[in-house]
Amino acid sequence: MDTIKHDLLIAGSGIAGLRAAIEAARTSNKISIAVISKVQVMRSHSVSAEGGTAAVLFPELGDNFESHIFDTIKGSDYLADQDCVERLVYSMPNEIYQLEHWGMPWSRREDGRIDQRPFGGYSYPRATYAQDKVGFYEMQTLYDTCLKYDNIHFYNEWFLTSILSNDHHFVGFTAIEIATGNFVVFKGKAGIIATGGAGRIYPFATYAHSSTPDGIDMAYRAGLALKDMEFVQFHPTGILPSGILITEGARGEGGYLLNKDGERFMKKYAPNKLELASRDVVSRAMYSEILEGRGFFDEATQMPYVLLDLRHLGEEKIKTKLAGIREICMKFSGLDPIDEPIPVRPVCHYMMGGIHCNIDGATEMKGLWSAGEAACVSINGANRLGANSTAECLVWGRYTGEFAAKYTLSNSYLEIENQQIKDEEKRIYDEIFHGSGDINPYELRDELTKNMQESAYIFRDEKGMQEGLRKIKELKAKSWKRVDDKSKEYNTNFINVLEIDAMLRTCEVVLMGAYLRKESRGSHARIDYPKRDDVNFLKHTLAYYTGDSPKITYHPVTITKYKPAERHY
Repeated sequence: MDTIKHDLLIAGSGIAGLRAAIEAARTSNKISIAVISKVQVMRSHSVSAEGGTAAVLFPELGDNFESHIFDTIKGSDYLADQDCVERLVYSMPNEIYQLEHWGMPWSRREDGRIDQRPFGGYSYPRATYAQDKVGFYEMQTLYDTCLKYDNIHFYNEWFLTSILSNDHHFVGFTAIEIATGNFVVFKGKAGIIATGGAGRIYPFATYAHSSTPDGIDMAYRAGLALKDMEFVQFHPTGILPSGILITEGARGEGGYLLNKDGERFMKKYAPNKLELASRDVVSRAMYSEILEGRGFFDEATQMPYVLLDLRHLGEEKIKTKLAGIREICMKFSGLDPIDEPIPVRPVCHYMMGGIHCNIDGATEMKGLWSAGEAACVSINGANRLGANSTAECLVWGRYTGEFAAKYTLSNSYLEIENQQIKDEEKRIYDEIFHGSGDINPYELRDELTKNMQESAYIFRDEKGMQEGLRKIKELKAKSWKRVDDKSKEYNTNFINVLEIDAMLRTCEVVLMGAYLRKESRGSHARIDYPKRDDVNFLKHTLAYYTGDSPKITYHPVTITKYKPAERHY
């Protein structure tokens, strides 16, 4: 078996992974850095981010750090760790300017200053943007910058399968090289998991099809806690029928949400912020309109929806500031938003939960950090404000890259236990690749994602989640582990089945945490417990792997200055 050796191993090549690689390379040119990704770098899902990156840039024009901190904490429904939010907010202006110095083409005001647009839940326009393709341009800027460093090495199209440890110290990963099918060990002194979210556990999602919980599941199976996984963000505006995101920037520029009566219904739910209330509030309002019979229904997809109307913005504004979403509408829904309203419905968009980390992004395993959507530090709590995700990727990409690099300079390589490698080979080859299941795994995946949509969507209740958990146990027990394609090279069938294996465990964690959280907070809305319960549930959920059902414990929320209060928009 081949072993590939680098000082620092970074899993994932999105915004967080690339920012970490750059910061590690800047910290020392003496360390060797590997960026390992199951896709080509510029195919990482970060390129899909559209609307903006939040930062306080112009205090002299009325914005301030405390406002960004409070907006984020309030948006989180007071479940965010407030010290982490402070670090995010104070770090972000430098990240915006650093990207600019590296070549980021930020959109500009007429006076030449970087422009910012309104976004949901903010009290000031602080979503810094590049038209409506901010993720693509940030990725391009970061990747170009990575190429300046000779000590950053890219491993494209490698599928990581497990974390290797020695006495709970990180020592490496096991991986499959997709091009050859070879099973390989990556050995490192330190690691960073930046593999993104788990959004493809839902059938209607804004995520790339590669956005499965492989990295999160690796950490879970390695004994690390997954935190707050019950909090799944449903973005208000996924376009029919694909689920592709229509950026919040469309509402930030002045778009309206309309029901089938032509009513701008957000005035009933958030009279002050209207369409720019926080995402959980807007999504619940939209779905309430649908449930009460004021939505539309698409016969072809069997999906209910409401309308996002941009026509009043005018052709020039749509073409200059929302060109990307106009292209999406025309290509994927056959309409031009200049002339027609857009059919939209809430869509799985982000996981507030992830690998349990401290304020530095350090996990419970020595020498292993996590950053971006794969991590939960936690700045997002029960609900993320738009434009804080790319911000989080940049800030904790920077910090984890620096901390991990310094760790490699003062630590040596540890021995890898061969038994861990043998156990992983047995799991993925004997149990899955050579499995003899009689059920089509793709049909099982469809059942699994449909189950999540039915039991853990915008509104949840005890009966539905009990049924969802029962269904997951039933699916896990079925004879589904089989790979029909027995070739070695580019065996996507094998990779897909490994992804499904990770999805099953992750779905169970999401549902178990949601079932036990008997309150409504942020994106977790229970019709049987409609009120927030700070006495019993102002705490983070931690889920640990046991080999069977997850073991659930809890962790305190860090509160520095803002005591929980009722949210109003």
